[in-house]
Amino acid sequence: MSGNSILVVEDEADIREMLSFALERAGYSVAEVAEAEEGLKRLDGPLPDLVIIDWMLPGMSGLDLARRLRRDQLTADLPLIMLTAKGDETDKLKSFDVGIDDYVTKPFSPRELVARIKAVLRRSSAPEGGQLTFGRMVLDTQSHRLSIGDTNVHIGPTEFRLLEFLMRHPERAFDREQLLDRVWGRSVYVEERTV
Repeated sequence: MSGNSILVVEDEADIREMLSFALERAGYSVAEVAEAEEGLKRLDGPLPDLVIIDWMLPGMSGLDLARRLRRDQLTADLPLIMLTAKGDETDKLKSFDVGIDDYVTKPFSPRELVARIKAVLRRSSAPEGGQLTFGRMVLDTQSHRLSIGDTNVHIGPTEFRLLEFLMRHPERAFDREQLLDRVWGRSVYVEERTV
C-alpha cells in the first residue's frame, strides 16, 4: 500500500467513481471534485501528493487550472497528470508547456494510469541534492540533520518538518493557520483543540 493521497478533478461522475475505485484499490487515498474551483479550494488545505486533472472542466479548463497551480509557489512542484480525450500532439504539447508531468488519453486502462502515477511520484520524490541551505544553515533532507556552520544542531521531527517547509518557501510569510494546514495538517489542529 502506498499511502499517497491523490486529488481527482473530473466533472464526469462515472469516471470519478471508476478512478476512486481503481486508485483506492491500489492503496491511494483519494479525494474527488467536479470543478476546477472546487479543486483550488481543496488545495487550500493539506496538499495531496498528486493531482489528476481532466482537461474539459466546466468553468475553468484543466489546462488553466494547471497553469494556476504552476504559478502558485505552494503548488508549483505538485505532480500533475492530465486526463483527457484530446489526443492530438498539439494538445499534449500545450499540456507539457504549462507544466503537466504526464498525459493520459481517454479511454485508458486503470492499470496503466496507476503505473504512470507511480512513475510520476517516483520522479517527484527524487531528492534534489538532499540539502536545503540558508546562509550558514544546511538542512539535510535525507539524513534529517541540521547544521549551522560546523555545528550539528539537534531538532525534533516536528521542528524539522517546519524548518524544511519554511526553507522550501523562502521570502514568503505564512500565518498560523497556513502552517497548521501545510505542516501538520488540519486534522492535528482539530484534535488539539478538542482535547
